[in-house]
Amino acid sequence: MTKFKTIAFLAVSTVALAACGSNGGDSATRDSIRAAGSSTVYPFAKAVAEAFSRDNPNFKAPIIESIGSGAGIEAFCKGEGFETPDIANASRRMKASEFETCKTNGVTDIVEIQVGLDGIALASSKGGITMNLTPKIVYEALAAKPYGKDQTAKTWKDVDPSLPATPILVYGPPSTSGTRDALKELILEAGCKTDEATKALKETNEDEFKKICTEVRADGAYVDQGEQDNLIVQKIEGNKNAVGIFGYSYLEENADKVQGLTMNGVEPTYDNIASFEYPGARPLFMYVKKNHLDAVPGLKEYLAAWTKMWAKDGPLAKHGLVASPDDVMATSTKAATEYTLLDGSQLK
Repeated sequence: MTKFKTIAFLAVSTVALAACGSNGGDSATRDSIRAAGSSTVYPFAKAVAEAFSRDNPNFKAPIIESIGSGAGIEAFCKGEGFETPDIANASRRMKASEFETCKTNGVTDIVEIQVGLDGIALASSKGGITMNLTPKIVYEALAAKPYGKDQTAKTWKDVDPSLPATPILVYGPPSTSGTRDALKELILEAGCKTDEATKALKETNEDEFKKICTEVRADGAYVDQGEQDNLIVQKIEGNKNAVGIFGYSYLEENADKVQGLTMNGVEPTYDNIASFEYPGARPLFMYVKKNHLDAVPGLKEYLAAWTKMWAKDGPLAKHGLVASPDDVMATSTKAATEYTLLDGSQLK
């Protein structure tokens, strides 16, 4: 986007934005909030949008898109103006490289808000396969080249003799998903590092370490099921020997259909995720363009609506959101109401 267009966008009033909406096309919706990104954050963002619409009938309903964390941040960082999202929803923190891309494209004033916690749940259908997993087991079952060696495991028993002799079949998120990024960092890398030689590789050849530790097998044992976590629920519900990987909120919402599998002997529950005892616990984020706050009708009110819903006993807990620790929630509330800027220094 040119500098002139950016300045022009920031100069327009909300009335002018609404007038632009009458021209049709994509701009026809830009008198409403637009958020894009994580499928994990999506149900929470939709719930807040619905509450916002009920409480603020004078504003148009927000548009929430589930396209994956990476894709959402990419769209967010393309520039400022009403052809780009106001908010990027993410089930992982923004990367330093993404922050730099944002800056290069003129998106320099970004507000980071941690909306809560989630867990990467491994689950099976009710009455289906049950296993006590560890990051090491999951890594050895799913890695394309575990510890740099050929993948030979066909069944779970091939990985660990205590597990059933059932063929490995795991439905999980695609490479564009924040859930996949968290799976790599919290589970696969942790399992990979149990091998001391591979762990040492991180210091000498990080690219090779990442390849060995985070690339998943492509022989049909791991099935990329796209950005819609509900499809993974459906897949494992229909196959008692299949395992699914998705956010804890989907496990919570489908507790009558699926069951969580333990990790290091710990169940994926609200309390275990809140305490980080469960190894798959992770924070969830929103990224907001500060320069859109006065230009997009209702954007400030939408952010404020989050702060009224994300407490431990709040409405979002019913959808499976785990509340952030008190100190983090205080920081997030300040960011959502005072719009403190992300400086990028803590990003990786």
